[in-house]
Amino acid sequence: MTDFLQLVFSGLAVGSRYALIALGFVIIYRSTGVINFAQGSFMLFGAYLAYNSYQTWGLPFYLSLLIAMAGGGLLGALVDRLILRRMVGQPPFATVMITIGLLFFLDQVITSIWGFDQLNLNDPWGVRTVNVGDLVFSVKDLWTIGLTAAVLVSFFLFFRFSKVGVAMRATALDAEAAQAQGINVRRVFMVSWGIAGVVAAVAGVTLAAGPAQLNPALGLVALGAFPAMILGGLDSPGGAVIGGIIIGVTQQLTAGYQPEYAPWLGSNFQIVMPYIVMIIILMVRPYGLFGTKEVHRV
Repeated sequence: MTDFLQLVFSGLAVGSRYALIALGFVIIYRSTGVINFAQGSFMLFGAYLAYNSYQTWGLPFYLSLLIAMAGGGLLGALVDRLILRRMVGQPPFATVMITIGLLFFLDQVITSIWGFDQLNLNDPWGVRTVNVGDLVFSVKDLWTIGLTAAVLVSFFLFFRFSKVGVAMRATALDAEAAQAQGINVRRVFMVSWGIAGVVAAVAGVTLAAGPAQLNPALGLVALGAFPAMILGGLDSPGGAVIGGIIIGVTQQLTAGYQPEYAPWLGSNFQIVMPYIVMIIILMVRPYGLFGTKEVHRV
């Protein structure tokens, strides 16, 4: 039982990061109908910006985190303002292809600035652990879960009660009707891209924290958030969070038990497991656990 609870806790920490990445995907999809394949690059940019602020410029870690969030948000807003705004009214396929192009372009810019070496963001939360009975919780994972919870609560309060959040919800339901009611849809799109950049930066910093963990391959983690996004529902922010937690816990439980009880499945089977869970869920609920079912009039 102790091992099970330990794995679940570890899964919550991993799932928190997936939830942040998946939330960025969902925010943009819900507002614009586009899947942003460059979300991993946003995450990478935020992590490297935090490295520069914390290690190169010597700023306090939490100030560096805020700088990374601001930088991620600015990058997302600029991408919308300079590139994607011109694609309003164009086929979604063309916009999706632009985000794929952005993925390669931003990755090239990032590696040109910071290189391919593994960099040390250091361990701002230390390597300390907290014992509760037989369970051992790392302070780093506790901070990751707490920080993620704070960001998610802030986002949902903003989404639910702020004027801009209400405009985002109205635009998600019907952009043309929202515009007819006086909502500046272009500004809503820019805010959506900015928020996606902010949550991606937080995810990048929590992933990169620790010795020699920051490198360009970190952006591939965003692919792990795809099952979380699709499992929860492409247009459901709450579903993205729950999907991320399910994927994280599933991965850690698989990593803990599969080598002992099903070694014939091979090593690193936990990497495949989220996609298997996603397939099973989609076979039962094609729109994800919390996605909106499309209704066709006949």
